Amino acid sequence: MIESYIEDGTLRFEWRDFAYLGQESRTAAQAARAAQYQGKFWEYHDALYRNQGSINGGTFSDEKLIELAKEVGLDTESFESDLTSGRFEPLVQRDLQEAQDAGIQGTPSFTINGQRLVGPQPLEAFEQAIEEELQKTGSESEGA
Repeated sequence: MIESYIEDGTLRFEWRDFAYLGQESRTAAQAARAAQYQGKFWEYHDALYRNQGSINGGTFSDEKLIELAKEVGLDTESFESDLTSGRFEPLVQRDLQEAQDAGIQGTPSFTINGQRLVGPQPLEAFEQAIEEELQKTGSESEGA
């Protein structure tokens, strides 16, 4: 999909936080934003998903989030300062509110020009939705 749609400018990929599972979910989302500030969002994101545990069971305590930051090579002093300051809390809360206002109830959820795909989907489902939207606009992708 990256080569077929993103690299040629047909599709823009955006990540939005949907931290709806309580305080640890919100804190983990803020930690990922702190990692993003250091240019390592996806590395940190992947570390979070590799280390999931029970919901609000202590898996994403501040201490463990800082350990993950060290694991992915972040400046942990800066990361900890960003995490504990709450500077990314408004961004995470805004994303959650916008998703709820749009009727999103869980993850993963994807929106392609207003067309929603909910839950894990095969590549073909994304390609079909993208191609349908391209047909509506009269555009054709070069890679599909």
